[in-house]
Amino acid sequence: MAISLRRALLSYRHISFALRTSSLQSHHYLSYLISTSYNTRQSATVSSFLNATAKNFLLFESRRGFAKGRKQPIQEQYEDEKELEDDHGDTEKDANLGANVKATSISQMELAVDALSRELAKLRTGRASAGMLDHIMVEHFGVKTPLNRMAVVSVLDPKTLSVTPYDPNALKELEKAIISSPLGLNPNSDSQRLVVPIPPMTKEHIQAVCRVVAKSSEDVKQSIRRARQKALDTIKKAAPKKKDKDKAGSSISADDAKRLEKEIDDLTRKFIKTAEDMCKAKEKEITVG
Repeated sequence: MAISLRRALLSYRHISFALRTSSLQSHHYLSYLISTSYNTRQSATVSSFLNATAKNFLLFESRRGFAKGRKQPIQEQYEDEKELEDDHGDTEKDANLGANVKATSISQMELAVDALSRELAKLRTGRASAGMLDHIMVEHFGVKTPLNRMAVVSVLDPKTLSVTPYDPNALKELEKAIISSPLGLNPNSDSQRLVVPIPPMTKEHIQAVCRVVAKSSEDVKQSIRRARQKALDTIKKAAPKKKDKDKAGSSISADDAKRLEKEIDDLTRKFIKTAEDMCKAKEKEITVG
């Protein structure tokens, strides 16, 4: 559309120049005819007419020249549409950046909480839990395999676990792995499955496990805060700098940057609270039994 406007403007200039030249030539030619053919009175009348025409033409040209400095309606409409398109593009860019930053932060924080959940499941408590044997590795035909891929672990009662292997021939390997684990468990075999009683925990054992829970809680909080800091760094790089007068090079506006920072802080508090609640529940399970 801009190219068409330029071509139209160039054609208008050529036509105006041709009209100006033609008018001047006609004026000179008629003046010559007056001087040679008409009498004095007729000459004065025609000269007056020509002078008025020339003045009107010059007035028109001066007004046209003044109008050149103003934007044409079509050009104004085009520039307004262009500004709207730019604003729409900037809005989409802001939305995409904000969505990507939030999605990345949520993913990283969820991974940290999931890792905490797996670590807590490994800890022995006074109650039977099917997940407490998941981390045990069983050596079968020279290959180490997680116990939960070789057997079904179920809870018979709050103090007893049942381990039923998929392959009955692997029963001995499963028993050996459970005894060798740091959980201090002694399973009983009945030829098709293992029955694992959960002994009561001593005071020293309870204190040691609670310290492990506290350390796991701090580790997951640090992971969540690192995810927060990465998100804030990304927002800071995209946001306009305070010292920069030109904000055009910024990916997002200052208001959007503040809004994103607040949303990231809210996510951080939410996931930290989730981790704290998980650890408190685990400590209660350990101490109450």
